[in-house]
Amino acid sequence: MKFTQRTRSMVKAIAVVLSLALPIVIAASYADARIGGGGSSGSRGSRTFSAPPSTKTAPGAAQPMNRTMTQPGSPTSPAATGGGFFNRPGMGMLGGLAAGFLGAGLLGMLFGGGLFSGLGSFASILGLILQIGLIVLVVRLAMSWWQRRNAPAYASAGAAPAPTPDQSQANYRSAMGFGLGSSAPQLEIKPEDYEAFERLLGEIQSAWSDEDVSRLERLSTPEMASYFARDLADNKARNAVNKVSDVKLLQGDLAEAWREGDADFATVAMRFSLVDKTFDRNNGQVIAGSDQPAEATEVWTFVRHRGGNWELSAIQQTN
Repeated sequence: MKFTQRTRSMVKAIAVVLSLALPIVIAASYADARIGGGGSSGSRGSRTFSAPPSTKTAPGAAQPMNRTMTQPGSPTSPAATGGGFFNRPGMGMLGGLAAGFLGAGLLGMLFGGGLFSGLGSFASILGLILQIGLIVLVVRLAMSWWQRRNAPAYASAGAAPAPTPDQSQANYRSAMGFGLGSSAPQLEIKPEDYEAFERLLGEIQSAWSDEDVSRLERLSTPEMASYFARDLADNKARNAVNKVSDVKLLQGDLAEAWREGDADFATVAMRFSLVDKTFDRNNGQVIAGSDQPAEATEVWTFVRHRGGNWELSAIQQTN
């Protein structure tokens, strides 16, 4: 097959783009293999789009939700239809443009046009690959920009007032490693509730490591269980398995607790240590992590319906 100078230049450009983009994507994929995917997912009832107050454990702002079934207009009602990738909250016009570019590329290839029209079917396929790669990079950059753009507002909303001496003393009143935040909760959280939170931290990590979806469904809300199942399926698709062990709660604070109808909510900041390793599913080789314990600080929200047990309702990363 003969290539024109323009086609050869285009192939070289595609090779350069893919060589730069693929290592970044692969590294991000392995880093996102842990539970929650390294993002913020779930629902916090009517407070889903409000940042929880800062605590001693997590003095920075919690990141806004990357994945949630709660819609801004109806904070307590899950979405009636699946949102899809380009309909995630915060994508807006950028998501529509990305979807439009992808659709244009597909139609262009079907009808002989597209980004590289006039260069033949092979060039059209290469053009489509380049478009998809660029779209992935643009969407990732757009999501990062959107999170940075909203971070100051969330930090302002979640800023806690300086604690009084009595409150400072309360911060060190712990129950199973937990303390109290600087603001009085609207709902009383008892020592047995803190015990449940710490137990769920370990049990959910264990169920994730075992890829036990049915157990995750018992320990979390249907929304969170659906995210876990999807993330586990993604790990399997890239032949990766994430194993977490030796989970230990080092410090925890209650950020806020409240009641909505027959549901109780409690948001807690937790700093914990764990051994986090990702293996190649085929040969068992470690592809990420090590035997050295690592520390993580996350904000977990739990929900309990009247007469029921606490369940995980959301995980948020901290800045």
